[in-house]
Amino acid sequence: MVIGEYGRNVHKMIAYAVAEKDRDRRNKLAQALITLMGNMNPQLRDVADYRQKLWDHLFVMSDFKLDVDAPYPMPDPANINKRPSPMNYPQKRIRFKFYGKNIEQMIEKAAEMEDGPAKSGFINIIGSFMKNACKNWNEEMLADEEILAHLEMLSGGRIIMTPSEDVQFNALQQQGHYHKRPGGGQHRGKQGGNRNFRNGGNNRNNRNFRNNNNRNRGN
Repeated sequence: MVIGEYGRNVHKMIAYAVAEKDRDRRNKLAQALITLMGNMNPQLRDVADYRQKLWDHLFVMSDFKLDVDAPYPMPDPANINKRPSPMNYPQKRIRFKFYGKNIEQMIEKAAEMEDGPAKSGFINIIGSFMKNACKNWNEEMLADEEILAHLEMLSGGRIIMTPSEDVQFNALQQQGHYHKRPGGGQHRGKQGGNRNFRNGGNNRNNRNFRNNNNRNRGN
């Protein structure tokens, strides 16, 4: 079988269509085969040109011998069996592999920015990611001074900061404004959750107290 996903019976039906002498009947057989193949592979419908793929499969399984009035041209057999050209992988060395290449590009962008709050905030985000990346890959939490040294090294000396310059490299880890409850959902902070609990409990107690009084009056 050329394409095993369609099964042997589909290949036999395609061979029957190829052997059909009447062109009109051959066209009807081809259309019926396309419908059958589409029902057998519904996942192809997610592809933009899925109907062209079905026709290409039909021609391939017929060994390019099916002569019908197709809405798409028959694919070139030389291109079907053509090996793809090898991919050229980047050969540039990554200084710290646990940071990755993208972080070096982000540092390059940060180094080109004008000094100001936007640049400082961007550098803090980069430093927080660097600290988390090192912890995830090396199970080691770097100090702020080490992150600053890496930033200076990776930026070629264009990013020079000191810990006193509003360095907040733990920002990503300290944004714990929302905490998950054991049963799902979220609540904001510890105080807000306690306040809601107290208010909710008081409201429920007051409501139950009023209901009991109303029942007693009725009796």
